[in-house]
Formats: sequence, structure tokens, C-alpha cells
Amino acid sequence: MARHPIRFGIQTGQQGVEWSQMLDLWRKADAWGYDSLWNFDHFYAIFMPPESPCLEGWTTLAALAQATSRARVGTLVSGNTYRHPCVTAKMAATLDHVSGGRFNLGIGAGWFELEHRAFGIDFKTVGARLAALDEACRIIKSMLTEERTTFHGVHYTVTDALGFPKPVQRPRPPIMIGGRGERVLLRIVAEHADMWNSYGHAEQMRQLIDVIRRHGDAVGRDPDQIEKTVVMPLCYRASKEREQFVCAVAAAMDQSSPDEVRGRIMIGDAQECLDTIERYSRVGVTHFLFMTFAPYVEEEMQRFAEEIIPQVRPQVRGR
Repeated sequence: MARHPIRFGIQTGQQGVEWSQMLDLWRKADAWGYDSLWNFDHFYAIFMPPESPCLEGWTTLAALAQATSRARVGTLVSGNTYRHPCVTAKMAATLDHVSGGRFNLGIGAGWFELEHRAFGIDFKTVGARLAALDEACRIIKSMLTEERTTFHGVHYTVTDALGFPKPVQRPRPPIMIGGRGERVLLRIVAEHADMWNSYGHAEQMRQLIDVIRRHGDAVGRDPDQIEKTVVMPLCYRASKEREQFVCAVAAAMDQSSPDEVRGRIMIGDAQECLDTIERYSRVGVTHFLFMTFAPYVEEEMQRFAEEIIPQVRPQVRGR
């Protein structure tokens, strides 16, 4: 059985959008009762022409943290390759103070080659990016909790690095690792993550959670400590035309068919969405993150918060 309560969050990719629009949505979502609010960490727009406007993730997140007061905030997820892990740790501790202890540190190996090539960032091989992520997690955890950090690895060397002030949260903000590579990435999740994020149908998530469990056994860590999260589009009580559009976009991103992706979208009427929540929670996924891009369909997010969240978690009524 999962140890974590059912939670819901919204991710806004800060591309093709005015700052004022994103700021307004975060304030509303915070008031509607969503548990977590996330942005992404890209320098170029994704799944859009790279010339599209794209605000920097950590800068916007610091401002959005100040504009909200209740929901947890985080990056879904930061590319480890973009910053030295000591810098990431300093930024994380700072954001934890800015947010009043509401920060989640999302991190992954990095995948968008175009950004790396254009910005002169070493993209490395897949294996090297994963090895660097493992080293980075060790450094970040130490920087956030220990007085001094010394680490000599293949990808990073750190000597007597100081990290003050320490974060508000103790021992540190939760670390969420994103990805689904079974042999290496999920081992890193099993060893270092407090939260894990991926995408897929409930059965696919179950299989990946089983892999995390096996890795947890190997590294001596209880995998039930890790909160399992899934990212998916939201299309609640929408028109048939919008349902078809959302399924088509998700299928294009997934290189599959609209019929195949419907089962991994929070879509349909109230009962279909409740069934989706039950299907995922049964396999251990308890935190649902709704990926949205501008133009935002705010009425769907508000209706879901008002009509579905109270049925799943009655304690949020009136919040």
C-alpha cells in the first residue's frame, strides 16, 4: 500500500506565454487548492519552434514562489547538465527560503540536445549523463545537509565546499528525479529520490515501480518512501473537439495514436477521472501533475479542483 496521500499539481511550461498570464494562473491554482505547482527547466521551447519565447525556469520559479503561499513549488525537472551541482544546491537552498520551505527540487539527466549544442553545454553520452546525475545527487544532498562537502568523482570534484544558509526544510527539500530508464536511472531513483516522476499508462507505471522496488532492495532502501508521481494532460468535462485535440497532441508527443494515449490522460467526465485516479493509485502512483501550455484552459483546472479533488480528499473542502 502507498504511504503517500493522493495529491494534485499543475505544471506550466513557461513557453509561448506572457509572464502576467503565468503569474495569474499560479495565483489562482494556489487558491483553488492544488497541492503543487511546477514549471520546467528549458532554455528553448519544447515541441514548438525553438524561436518561440521561453522564460528561464529558476528565475520565474523564485518570483512565482513569492506570488503563492500554500502550494509546494518546484522544477519538473531541471537538467543536471545545465549547472554545477554545487550551484544547484545553492539555488535550491535559496528557493527554499524564498518559498518559506515549500520547495521541491526536481532533477534529471538532461535530454534536449539542441539546447546543449546551441549553448555550448557538453551533452555527453547517455551513460555519462546518468553517471553525472548520480554524482550530482550525492553532492547536492551533502551541500544541503553537511557543513562542508568534499567529493572526488569522474565528473565533479568538490573540495571543502560550503553551503550556507541551510534550507528551511530539514534535513533538506525533497528531491524528485524524473525519468524511466530501468537499468541505471531507476537505480539512481531508488538510492537518492524522495519523489519520482514519469509518464505512461497505469500498467506501465506499475512495471517501472516494480523495477524501483528491485533496485531499492539492492541498495538497501525502502522504495515505499519514494512518492510516485505521474505527469499527464488534463481535459476535464471538455467538448469532444477539445478531447480530440488533446489526444492528438499527446499522441504526437508520444509518437503513438490518439486512442492509445487516452488511458494516460486525465480526461472525460467526473466518473472517468475518478476511475483514472483509482487505476493509478492502485499501482502506487499518488501524485498527479497536469502538464499545461498556453493558452491555458483555466476553467478545466478550476472545475477539477472544485469537483474532483474534494471527492478524493474530503479534507480539502472549503480550503
